[in-house]
Amino acid sequence: MKTIIEKIIQLRNPGFSIDSCVDSGTILQLTWVQLWSFLRGLKVLLFLKKPKAMLLGKRVSFFNVSKIKWGRFLRLGNDVYVSALGKQGIEFGDNVSIGAFSRIIVSTSFNNIGQRIKIGNNVGIGEFAYLGGSGGLEIGDECIIGQYLSCHPENHNYEDLHTSIRHQGVSRKGIKIGKNCWIGSKVTILDGVEIGEGSILAAGSVVTKSFPCNSIIGGVPAKLLKTRNHEYPTDSTGKLLCRESV
Repeated sequence: MKTIIEKIIQLRNPGFSIDSCVDSGTILQLTWVQLWSFLRGLKVLLFLKKPKAMLLGKRVSFFNVSKIKWGRFLRLGNDVYVSALGKQGIEFGDNVSIGAFSRIIVSTSFNNIGQRIKIGNNVGIGEFAYLGGSGGLEIGDECIIGQYLSCHPENHNYEDLHTSIRHQGVSRKGIKIGKNCWIGSKVTILDGVEIGEGSILAAGSVVTKSFPCNSIIGGVPAKLLKTRNHEYPTDSTGKLLCRESV
C-alpha cells in the first residue's frame, strides 16, 4: 500500500517518498484525508470548471470563479478563501499548494477593482498567508514560502491634511517575486517591490524596496545581507544579473 500511495503522490510531487519510520496506521490516515480532499475538489464541477485533480480542504470557498484559472493538482488547505474580483482575476500554475486559513484576494471593494494574482508552477505557501492583488501580484515558479506571508500591492494616498485618508484614493505599482525564491515565515512585502530570481528573504522581514537576483535579505526594513553570487554573474558595475540577462 505504501508503494501505491507514493506513486499517486508522485504524480503531483515527483521527488516524494514516505519516510521509513511512518507506520501503516499513519499511511491509512493520510489516504483517508487525501481521498476526501480529492472528493471536495470535485465541487468545482458545479461551476462548470474542470477540477484537474484539485485537492480542497474543509470550508474552502471561492468568489467570482469565472475569473479563476488553475493548473493540475492545485491544493488548498482548510478555510482558504479565494476571491478573483479583479480585471484579470487569479491564475494558479501546476502543483500549487496554499496553506490553511490563507486569503487570496484581488480586490476588497467593488469600487476601483484591482488587477490580478498569478502564482507559477510548483509553488508552496504556508498557512495564514494574505495575498492581495489590487496592483498586481506575481509569484514565479518553484518558490517556497513559509507561514504568514503578507503581500500588499497598494498604498493609500495621504498628502491632503483636510481630507480623510480613506477618501484620498490609492496608488498601485504591483509586486513581483522571481522564480526559485525562499521566503521565510512572517515576511511582509509592500507595493512596488520586485524580488529577483533565486533570492532568500529572512523570517520577519518587511520588504519596502526591490532587490536584484540572488539576494539574501532581512530586517525591518529589509536590507541586503549578502548574495548568492556563485550562481549569477555580475555586470561591470558589480550588479547581479539574472540568468535571463546573460
